[in-house]
Amino acid sequence: MNPKRVAIFLVAGLFVYLSLYTWNLRSGHLTRLSTYSGLDSVGMVLRPGKWLGGRAGDFVERYVSLVGLKQQNEALETEVKALRLENMTLRERAEATGRVEKLLGFPEPPEWKREGARVIAHRVGPTAILETILVDRGRLSGAVEDTPVLSTEGVVGRIYRAGLSVSTVLLLTDPSGRIAVVGRDNRAAGVVYGMGADEKLIVKYVGFTSNIEQGEILVTSGMDGVYPKGLPVARVTRVKREEGTLFMDVQAEPLVDIPRLEEVLLLKRAAKPEDTRDLWE
Repeated sequence: MNPKRVAIFLVAGLFVYLSLYTWNLRSGHLTRLSTYSGLDSVGMVLRPGKWLGGRAGDFVERYVSLVGLKQQNEALETEVKALRLENMTLRERAEATGRVEKLLGFPEPPEWKREGARVIAHRVGPTAILETILVDRGRLSGAVEDTPVLSTEGVVGRIYRAGLSVSTVLLLTDPSGRIAVVGRDNRAAGVVYGMGADEKLIVKYVGFTSNIEQGEILVTSGMDGVYPKGLPVARVTRVKREEGTLFMDVQAEPLVDIPRLEEVLLLKRAAKPEDTRDLWE
């Protein structure tokens, strides 16, 4: 650039500065303007910071509040789960108590006494071939082989093998199960045979001329020497007569819902007075 022009610009700038300076000394307008503009500049810088600080504070406050609410919700959820579990437990206890009371209300046959037992397993054994359940009573509580086992609905089976504190119950649905029965209404005699799980029972040796009807309840006859007389066993579902045969084709279904069994009754023979005297002599 030309040095002469630079000098002219410098002189002109100096002149303008001195003129403004002199004018400001007399009027003070520039001083007031710089004061206001400086404050405005500071305000422009501080306002965003203050806005951000306020928002950050609100965010922190809301975050802390949300954390507190989350902790409260988790505590409430835990309490609700605990109350729900307690409610389920109390309901289960009430239902179990009702079932036990119903069992204990079952009338004792003459010369027999009853004892409650809890079902602790289904289909027990090395190969689980037999239709059985396991109950929490054994020889220590007086349970022995062939002890009748029943529920409030009817006969369940008999003790097949008794241990010291637990016993295996052979169910009436097992193919090796045999129960002598009669019709409750028409008194037709027969023998109930099990055919396995989920299968109908077969009632054999019902005479061709006997009177037995579909829907009739079969009760124990007491002729097998295991069960007392008069215990309900099954309901007749089919009666078929065929010419040229001595016996009718009769099917039945158990009265007991075996898969849902939780408690049962054991029937044990009551000691006779003379038997008690013999024990003390």
